[in-house]
Amino acid sequence: MTSKVEEALGYEQARDELIEVVRRLEAGGTTLEESLALWERGEELAKVCRRWLDGARARLDAALAEERETEEESGE
Repeated sequence: MTSKVEEALGYEQARDELIEVVRRLEAGGTTLEESLALWERGEELAKVCRRWLDGARARLDAALAEERETEEESGE
């Protein structure tokens, strides 16, 4: 289940925040609780990015299929 905030995040916003989360995790120096919270946020952000990418792929596939249909109908 996604929150309204996650749904409002654009791909670039989610990606940039995910990069920051990974940077903080790799840098270390956080408590176990902070690291777990960062990890969980990173997982949520990765899901947001995946949904955007899946949606983009579906739109591209649909456009390509439509183009092929048009070409077949016109006999090209």
